[in-house]
Amino acid sequence: MQRALALAAPGVGRTGDNPSVGCVIVRDGMVVGEGATAPGGRPHAEDVALARAGAEAAGADVYVTLEPCAQRSVPGAACADLLIGAGVARVIIGARDPHPHANGAGLERLRAAGVEIVLGVMEAEARAQNAAFFAKWD
Repeated sequence: MQRALALAAPGVGRTGDNPSVGCVIVRDGMVVGEGATAPGGRPHAEDVALARAGAEAAGADVYVTLEPCAQRSVPGAACADLLIGAGVARVIIGARDPHPHANGAGLERLRAAGVEIVLGVMEAEARAQNAAFFAKWD
């Protein structure tokens, strides 16, 4: 999670209305993909990390600083659906996303697909990193 937070840090304040999120995909103890929310807010961190991981994402653990979205405000698959489609085994999440496009729906979609969820890892750090985002939506 520390690496995911470090990836997100340079984007704070540069992602438009979106929070700056970091994502690291680990399979068999090796990082196979990582990414952060791009300037302007697109693509999301999970998109970037999954593109880099490719087929190596199947069965992997995903460390992400914020709950994956369950709905997009622009066309494209939601991050929860992208993770499910990639066949990840477990998603370790820093903080629940209070935005209406997530707010627990991403967690539930992942669980329903059989993905293991670990929530609240380095939560204080994840919330502090995007304090303005949490202040707006909490």
